[in-house]
Amino acid sequence: MARVIAIANQKGGVGKTTTAINLSACLAERNRKVLAIDIDPQGNTSSGLGIDKNKLKNSVYQMIIGECTLEECLVHTAIKNLDVLPSNVNLAGAEIELIGIEGREYILKKEVDKIRDDYDFILIDCPPSLNTLTVNAMTTADTVLVPIQCEFYALEGLTQLIHTINLVKQRLNPRLEMEGVVFTMFDARTNLSLQVVENVKSNLKQNIYKTIIPRNVRLAEAPSHGLPINLYDPKSAGAEGYRQLAIEVIEKDDAEMYEKNDISEIKYRNKKKH
Repeated sequence: MARVIAIANQKGGVGKTTTAINLSACLAERNRKVLAIDIDPQGNTSSGLGIDKNKLKNSVYQMIIGECTLEECLVHTAIKNLDVLPSNVNLAGAEIELIGIEGREYILKKEVDKIRDDYDFILIDCPPSLNTLTVNAMTTADTVLVPIQCEFYALEGLTQLIHTINLVKQRLNPRLEMEGVVFTMFDARTNLSLQVVENVKSNLKQNIYKTIIPRNVRLAEAPSHGLPINLYDPKSAGAEGYRQLAIEVIEKDDAEMYEKNDISEIKYRNKKKH
């Protein structure tokens, strides 16, 4: 059964979509079956994985309002082991259309539960706001991964995000946990980046991934070519960073499987590697 990770931060420009695109691709590169779900109306994860979001017949929007099934909007990408549920600007209307709908917080979960056994990891790219779409992602997810940019206002809004995660856990999804924090756009040439990392580590009582994603020109260029960084420039610092993050995510997942003593799942996954 898939581990479902929502990638969220209501602060924009922190590398959330970059992480969704490239972590998905690097997990797929390691022979994990991955589904990337784009529930951001900007649709940048979709276009960053080579999908023309303006020519979609069906998208997450049509699925959420009940006009199509999950299978009808699923896109099999050219990247081995990686599928996408794409979105576009139409999704911006979902917030209004869902007003008054009973159980609207669980619409995405009901659809995703049908295909969880088909994947090892399901990653959800959330919009940069705490709205109904983000709540849907959190009711669907097992954990929330929070990218934090290495800048002065790194911790701004993070307290509110953690509060929201705790509220969802208490009222809507008891199994929801913090996957952890990943630092992005790290510039080793500046003291500020180092100070931010140390500040967050000393103030945040959460799992912090060892991998730090560097500020990298090739990472910024890759989406315009519709490619993840491990295909656009496999030897770049950005590609290496997301490969290391994928390894950490896999190791964390395997460790939790062992902790739960889910031996059959571990054997199944190990068999798939070879």
